[in-house]
Amino acid sequence: MQKNYDAGNTAPFTRLNAGEGAPLHDVIKRHISESILQGELPAGSILPSESSLAHKFGVSVGTMRKALSALTTEGMLMRRRKTGTVVTGWAPLHNLSHFFQYFRLHDKNGGLLLSDTILLDYQESTATAEEAGKLQIAAGDKVYRLKRLRRVSGIAAMHETLILPASRLPAFPAADQLPPLLYRYLFEQFDIRLAAVREQIIATLANEEDATLLELTLPQAVMVIDEVSFDQSAIPVILAHHRYSTEHFMYVNEIR
Repeated sequence: MQKNYDAGNTAPFTRLNAGEGAPLHDVIKRHISESILQGELPAGSILPSESSLAHKFGVSVGTMRKALSALTTEGMLMRRRKTGTVVTGWAPLHNLSHFFQYFRLHDKNGGLLLSDTILLDYQESTATAEEAGKLQIAAGDKVYRLKRLRRVSGIAAMHETLILPASRLPAFPAADQLPPLLYRYLFEQFDIRLAAVREQIIATLANEEDATLLELTLPQAVMVIDEVSFDQSAIPVILAHHRYSTEHFMYVNEIR
């Protein structure tokens, strides 16, 4: 059954904050695409009119039209002459415009999974020579180190260490204010669009930390990914080390 969000249904559309840093049409596009990927806007949902959406988000009709046109071009929305704008139900698994918001582990049928993020540790420290080389900063420059655990449906799936250069993030939040969707935060607050990632992937035996955080019984294999994420200007923004348990999940990396 189609849901018409002009007909009294509760929709995931809220007025944008005054401090949104990225171009507004990009922010709106991101909000709507996330609602589609998270199932808040299921296939067949009929969106409100452009003017109604513009009012809900607090932007001009032209800005809203630009966001909807981009989503239509990507295939997430389609325009029907008599019906209006409809959610198609198609979503890319690895389109870089959405890639960094979503967990790359999928269920055994290939379905997209969303994770709960738990911050385990937060430190302000200095970059080692190796880290500085990968981030294109000077050794000893200030960095933020985040240690996080990801759980899917209550199952520990991955733990990770993220290193971010402080020089590019002049007002980075404290640990108690750090949002779970870090990549969206970088986009909206710093206009940093993560556009590419370089990965090195290996399989190895789990160590004691893996066993504790991922609730594994040793011996057990884990997948390890070391990656550097780059912004729209090909400048490295995040240095990451991920350790995955694939007992219940599979890693999907779709390249278009």
